[in-house]
Amino acid sequence: MKQVVQNYKSGELSVLDVPVPACKPGGVLVRTAFSLISTGTELMKVSEAGMSMLGKARSRPDQVAKVMQSVAVNGVPATYRKVMGKLDSYTPLGYSLCGVVEQVGAGVDDVKAGDLVACAGNEHALHAELNWVPRNLYTPVPDGLVPRHAAFGTVGSIALQGVRQGEPQLGEVALVIGLGLIGQLVAQLLTAAGVRVVGADPDPVRCALAERLGAVACGDPGSAAVETAVAELTDGHGVDQVYLAAGGGSNQPVELAARLSRDRGRVIDIGKCRLDLPWNAYYEKELDVRFSRSYGPGRYDPAYELEGRDYPIGYVRWTERRNLACFLDLAARGRVDVEPLISHLADFDDAVETYRRLKDGELKAVAVLFRYPGAAAEQQAPAPVVAVPAVPRPTRTAARPSGSPVRLAFVGAGNYATSMLLPHLARREGVALSAVVTTTALSAANAQRTFGFARSTTDLDAVLGDDAVDAVFVVTRHSSHAELTRRALLAGKAVFVEKPLALTEEELAGVLAAVAESGNDRLQVGFNRRFAPLLREARSRFGVRTGPASLRYLVNAGRLQHGSWYLRQGTEGSRFAGEGGHFIDTASWLLDADPVSVYAVAPAGNDDLQIVLRYPDGSTATLSYVTTGAPGFPKETLDLVADGKVLKLDDFVRASVYFDSTAGRKRWVSSRLPTARDKGQSAELAAFVRAVRTGGPMPVPLESLAATTAATLAVQAGLAGGAPVTLAGTR
Repeated sequence: MKQVVQNYKSGELSVLDVPVPACKPGGVLVRTAFSLISTGTELMKVSEAGMSMLGKARSRPDQVAKVMQSVAVNGVPATYRKVMGKLDSYTPLGYSLCGVVEQVGAGVDDVKAGDLVACAGNEHALHAELNWVPRNLYTPVPDGLVPRHAAFGTVGSIALQGVRQGEPQLGEVALVIGLGLIGQLVAQLLTAAGVRVVGADPDPVRCALAERLGAVACGDPGSAAVETAVAELTDGHGVDQVYLAAGGGSNQPVELAARLSRDRGRVIDIGKCRLDLPWNAYYEKELDVRFSRSYGPGRYDPAYELEGRDYPIGYVRWTERRNLACFLDLAARGRVDVEPLISHLADFDDAVETYRRLKDGELKAVAVLFRYPGAAAEQQAPAPVVAVPAVPRPTRTAARPSGSPVRLAFVGAGNYATSMLLPHLARREGVALSAVVTTTALSAANAQRTFGFARSTTDLDAVLGDDAVDAVFVVTRHSSHAELTRRALLAGKAVFVEKPLALTEEELAGVLAAVAESGNDRLQVGFNRRFAPLLREARSRFGVRTGPASLRYLVNAGRLQHGSWYLRQGTEGSRFAGEGGHFIDTASWLLDADPVSVYAVAPAGNDDLQIVLRYPDGSTATLSYVTTGAPGFPKETLDLVADGKVLKLDDFVRASVYFDSTAGRKRWVSSRLPTARDKGQSAELAAFVRAVRTGGPMPVPLESLAATTAATLAVQAGLAGGAPVTLAGTR
C-alpha cells in the first residue's frame, strides 16, 4: 500500500510503498476514502523538517533538553548515533480521515466490514491507503453525512474539546483568535451553542469566511475593528471567553486576550502559540487560563487509546470517541458546515506536490483533502490481505560439546506442559531439566518436585540470562507466547514455543524481527502432528505426488466447558487462533507447500468454521473446524486425494492408502495402534533436542512456521471481510 512519509532530517516528502498494517484485536483495518491535511499542525511539522539542524533545535527546545540529558548519561557518540538514527528515518503524516472498514479485529462488535467510519490519531489515522485503528479512535459515520465531511472528525473533535473547556453559556460573547481550520470550527460550534463570536485573523479572506459562517464580526487583531466589536457586544466589559487558535512565535494573541477579556474571563489555549503571559494584565483581571488537550479525555492514555478501555460515562461524559461522534452528529444535522472550509481536493497520488504548494504559499487553503483511489465506491469492502513477513537468514549455532546434555528451561508448567511434554523429556537421555519458571511459586515448586528440575523460580530474566541454559520452552497462555519467544531469541536461546506462535500480524513480525536482530533462528513451534508416526508412514506409503491434490480435514473440536480460558478472546485470541495452526500445518506438510490464500466462513449461531486453503500448484485443503458435533465421533479425520490415490487418517488410530488398481496393488492399511494415540509429541521433542545438540537445522523451517501462523491469522481476517484473504509474501 502507499503512505505519505517525511524524512525529518532532510525534509524530503514521499509517497512510499509500505506493508499493509495488521488487523489486531481490539480494532479495525480501514481503507481510506478521504484524509484531511491539517494546514496548521502538519505544515508546521513539514516546515520544521526543512530547517537546518540549528533551526530544528531552536524550534524544539524540549527535544534539545532530552538530547542534553542523554549526553550526560550515555555520552556524545552514543547520543549522536541515536539522534541521527531517529532524524534520518521516515515519519508519518496525518491524523484525521474517513474510510471503509475492511477487516474487524477480535473483540470488536460495534462495526462490521463495509461500514463507513471516521478515524482519529496521529499514529492510526494517517495519510495512507490502509490504517489499523483501535476501537476508541473510530466511530461510525451517521446516515446522510458524506465521507469527505466525515474526514473532518478529528479536527472537529479538537475544536469541540476546546469549546467544552471554555464552558460557554447562552448569550455570552467569545473572541476566537486565529481563523484557520480549528478557529473556523470553534467559531461555528460557539455559534451553534448560542454564543456571539468575534474573530481575529490577519487574513481578510478567512475573516470573511468566518462571518459568512456565523461570526458577528471579524478583523485584523491589530486593528480597531475587533476592539470596537467587542466593546459594542459586551457594553465595554470584555468577552467572556477567548479561544487561542493561532500558531507562530508572536505573543500578540495572549496580550490581545488579556486586553479584551472581562474580569475573571476564561482564556483557552487550543493552538500552539507563544504563551508569555503578561503577569500584571492576567493577575489584575484574575483570568482563568485553561488548556485544551487535543481531542478530549483519553488522549495520550495507552489504556484508553490502544487497549480500548473506555471511561465510564457517569464520570467522564465526553471522551475522545464521544467527542468524535458528537461532532459528526452536528455535521450530519447541519449545525456545523465544513463544505465551505474545503479549499482544495487533491488525489492521493499528488500528495507530495500538494504539500509543496502549501509550503511555498502557492496554494492558500483552510482545509485540503486527499481523495483516495476507489473513494467513489467506498461502501464496498476490498479484499483483505495478510502479509507473511520476510524470514531472515541468520547463521546457525554451533553443536553442543560431545557428551554434554542439552540443558532446558521451562517457562510455564500448566496441564499441557506437565502431561504432554515433560513426561517425554524427564526420561530422555542427554537432557537436563535446568530450571522451571512460573508466575506463582507453588506451581514452580510442584514442577520441580515432580520432574526433577534443578531449580524453580519466578525470575524469568535470571533464566534468560543464564549461560547454562541452552533452550527455553514457552508453555504459557497464548497472549504471552510471542513476547516470551522474542525475549528468549534475543537472549540467544533455542526456543520451543507451544502454538500459537503469535495472535496478531504485529506479534509475528516482532518475533521475526528478533531473529534478524539476534542472528538466532533456533525456533520450533509445537506443531506436533507432522511428527506422528502413523501419519508419517501413511505419507510415505502414498508416495510422491505429481498433480494437484484435494485435502479434506474434519476437526470435531467439541464444546468448551464454561470458564475455560480459551473463551477469553479479548486477551487470548479466538479458539481457532490458538489451535488452528495444528491443522493448517498438517495440511501444508502433507501438500509440501505453504498456502497462498485463505477463505473462511462461519454459519450463524455457532462457532463452526469452514476454511479453504489454496496452494501454489492448485491444490486445495478444506478444513472443517466444528464445535457442534457428537462427542463420541473421532476428533480428527482426514482424506487426501491425488494422482488416483487416497490417503485416509482416522484420528491417529488407523490410517490407510488406496491406490489405482493399475498400480499393481489396491491398498495399504495400518494395524490398529496397541496404545493411546500418538500425535507426535515424543518424536517432535526428540527432533528439537537433536537440533539443539548438533547445531543442525530446526525440525520445521522458519518460513513454514511463519506461513502457517499468517494463514491462521488470516482466518479471522477472512471472517471479518467476507472474502478470500491473500497471503502476500508467501513462497
